Amino acid sequence: MNLNKLGFDKWFLDNTNPSKSANYEIARVTAVNKDSFEIKNREKDVFAEVTGKLLFSADSPTDFPTVGDWVYAQFYDNDSFAVINEIIPRKSLLKRKTAGKKTEYQLIAANIDTAFIIQSFGADYNLRRLERYLVMVNDSNIEPVVLLSKSDLITEHERDKKIADIKALMPEVQAVEFSNLTHYGINRIKDMLIPEKTFCLLGSSGAGKTTLLNNLTDDYLFATNEIREKDGKGRHTTTRRQLISLKNDAMIIDTPGMRELGNIAVSAGINETFNEITDLSDQCLYKDCSHTNENGCAILQALKDGIIAEERYQNFIRISKETAYNELSYFEKRKKDKNFGKLCKSIMQHKKNKK
Repeated sequence: MNLNKLGFDKWFLDNTNPSKSANYEIARVTAVNKDSFEIKNREKDVFAEVTGKLLFSADSPTDFPTVGDWVYAQFYDNDSFAVINEIIPRKSLLKRKTAGKKTEYQLIAANIDTAFIIQSFGADYNLRRLERYLVMVNDSNIEPVVLLSKSDLITEHERDKKIADIKALMPEVQAVEFSNLTHYGINRIKDMLIPEKTFCLLGSSGAGKTTLLNNLTDDYLFATNEIREKDGKGRHTTTRRQLISLKNDAMIIDTPGMRELGNIAVSAGINETFNEITDLSDQCLYKDCSHTNENGCAILQALKDGIIAEERYQNFIRISKETAYNELSYFEKRKKDKNFGKLCKSIMQHKKNKK
């Protein structure tokens, strides 16, 4: 298989080191398991592990490979096993804060061109959560497309109203309705899948990601679960992130459902997603305006005048405060980790000198 069919375009060619070609092959990470990886070179998927050097020099999860990464690897035993030596620079990296109290990055996927954010027209429909996904995607400089599943469950008038609500808040974002049951809109989604480009599916459990993937591959390759009737939520069908090559040479990454979506250091994503709000901040009387209680705040004035919706403003403030807090906690943690590492090295050096 030509590496171009796996998405290796001119950008990656310009960011590889030609001197490494004598010792390493270029491969793409197609799946991430708990302690191992699957990578694909021109021929097939191969089980792989990272080198000890990469393992022990990593400072955070962002230093490890994730699905979609391009890597330098060495293959052994007739290409039945491989060792990943280094990650090739990433064009994009989709990540979030780990679930729970721990302040650390969790990698979702790398080198994505377009992210399909899936919500259903049922109980899963939530504009505030959609804004959170858009912050994450926009911060990674990935093109977002909103896919609205289960269009067969509501009337055309109800569908048009919900799509209009999305377009009113995010006019530049493309929104496509579809039904996994009737296959309405499936062909339109297939037309978006450009050969040699990488797409990913994002959304909550029960939104229809896995069923959509089965419809896009024209085969029942992936198991699905029923959703709970009382709240419309489903169990995690997808348990790992994996890259699937489609018949037309487009690639799509399936991801487990995310019920908690926190962000760290995503100011660019916030500015892009809430651009009509952040653009007003230049008109605030104070440069360090928090946009919560200051006199002369242009954003609060626009809220008062009805130019900005109350719910959207509250979500903007909530996400901004959350990501600022997570960013501070994250870098404080990194500083402590580095200081601890320096202490360990100092002790080891002291012991070495005494011998």
